[in-house]
Amino acid sequence: MRLWRLARRPFLALDGSGAERHGARWTSPGRPVVHFASEAALSVLIVLRYLPRDLEGIDQDYLLGWTETGEEPEEIPVTPDPIEKRARGDAWLSSNRSLLASVPSAVLPEARLILMNPRHPKASSIAPLTARPFSFEQCLSLPPLPA
Repeated sequence: MRLWRLARRPFLALDGSGAERHGARWTSPGRPVVHFASEAALSVLIVLRYLPRDLEGIDQDYLLGWTETGEEPEEIPVTPDPIEKRARGDAWLSSNRSLLASVPSAVLPEARLILMNPRHPKASSIAPLTARPFSFEQCLSLPPLPA
């Protein structure tokens, strides 16, 4: 399985520190977790959701990274309740029963987010990301229409 992540250069590490500081949809603050997308395009959509609509002044130090794993993610049961979502994600992390968990993306529910527990004994089996520079400007600019 290929795991995708789009992040600014300083935040590409797979240590879960961002989610640990701020929390996330599926986990509470104080709990490290790494978020991956199941597809490259989903990783772009997730970041776009938090950027200004006109993309003016955004940092251009984004990297699109990927890694491979043979580990299968555990499915976390879906719930619409945000408090219950966090409780289920926190319980999954605390149980340490799997390295990866799969949840629907809030941006595109048909696609999957893959959560990684960086404190799981198999966390070191996830190789560092292979990454390339990513430009929103290049990705989103439209070519001129033919005359």
